[in-house]
Amino acid sequence: MTTRREMLFSAGGAAMAFGVGLMGEGTLAALADTAALPFANGQRALVTYPGKRPLLQLSARPPQLETPFSVFNEGIFTPNDAFFVRYHLAGIPTEIDPDTYAIEIAGSVDTPFTIALKDLMAMESVELAAVHQCSGNSRGFSAPRVGGGQAGNGMMGCALWKGVALKTLLNRAGVKDSAKFVAFEGLDGPVLDSTPDFAKSLEIAHALDGEVMIAWQMNGTALPWLNGYPVKLVVPGYFGTYWVKHLSKITVLDEPLESFWMKMAYRIPDNSCDCVEPGEKVASTVPINRFAVRSFITSVLEGDQVAAGPLALRGIAFDGGYGITEVDVSTDGGMTWIAAKLGKDLGKYAFREWTAAVTLPRGDAALRVRAVNRIGQSQPMQALWNPSGYMRNVVETTHVTAV
Repeated sequence: MTTRREMLFSAGGAAMAFGVGLMGEGTLAALADTAALPFANGQRALVTYPGKRPLLQLSARPPQLETPFSVFNEGIFTPNDAFFVRYHLAGIPTEIDPDTYAIEIAGSVDTPFTIALKDLMAMESVELAAVHQCSGNSRGFSAPRVGGGQAGNGMMGCALWKGVALKTLLNRAGVKDSAKFVAFEGLDGPVLDSTPDFAKSLEIAHALDGEVMIAWQMNGTALPWLNGYPVKLVVPGYFGTYWVKHLSKITVLDEPLESFWMKMAYRIPDNSCDCVEPGEKVASTVPINRFAVRSFITSVLEGDQVAAGPLALRGIAFDGGYGITEVDVSTDGGMTWIAAKLGKDLGKYAFREWTAAVTLPRGDAALRVRAVNRIGQSQPMQALWNPSGYMRNVVETTHVTAV
């Protein structure tokens, strides 16, 4: 169990820094450097926030911080200090006392109750390795460009999460037969009254599947402040919009949640490809949900120079929960493919490492990687498009020069 001292260490310094910096001018730390993402207007400041190494800044208020892509070659689990940050609202809590923190369970239940953090952490715990991915991950590559945070491929990460299954708390409350949805709210909130508060919901069957959890630990230590300290909702396989930070209230509902963040925001075209042609009207939409299959090369980056001859490639692949069963790589832009070797299976929601030995002649090379999951889903060779820049899962290309 995480001790109170560890939790306070996780939070220590953050409250003071947030109070001084988040509501003031720009970032919390001096500009360390800049980096260029590989698309138009891709120049980004590298900034340091409490508990974080230098990350790419998309915005300062609220903070949106992207993981530099080179981090993903450090290992399957993304370090806490390099994990991406995404807030929707600027009213971020600047002080949390773990001794008084509690979560309310209410709504269409037999026995509403409030549980203290220490009591939550004393319950039977579960652990799960899972990818956390922002809905807007890779939006900057959309062509034509779309509105929203222009992120590269670093608004994602894989961690080992520890907490209590949501099902355990809902069963304790006694969900009524009439229940259809479960809504979630956190401590972050809007600065202006006219801004809708952030709230998300899951269908009752999903909430009770035993995999959705309330996590207090990430990669063996307390959650970083900017990733939802002291507890956050973990929804394996689903995009990060459902992973509510600083979770404070769970409400069982008999009707759908009438939230801006469910009815208007975070929606995708209701068709098999989640896409439309640019300029085409979207006929109907559904809330964004599970990840599509994705794969990346991590051992070399766009524009790298490498030695001609043998080259050891490495990367990651993942999907929304079926599990990766095959990865292939190409050194000629997709004309021919070779099978990669899959690494250890850490679970159907985790990054799956892959490796491949290739040989490059002198000159330019277009390296590509594609993955296949357990039910045969793969990746398109051409990027699909929708007005929000969601769901990108094209076969990615990394251009290198062999010398």
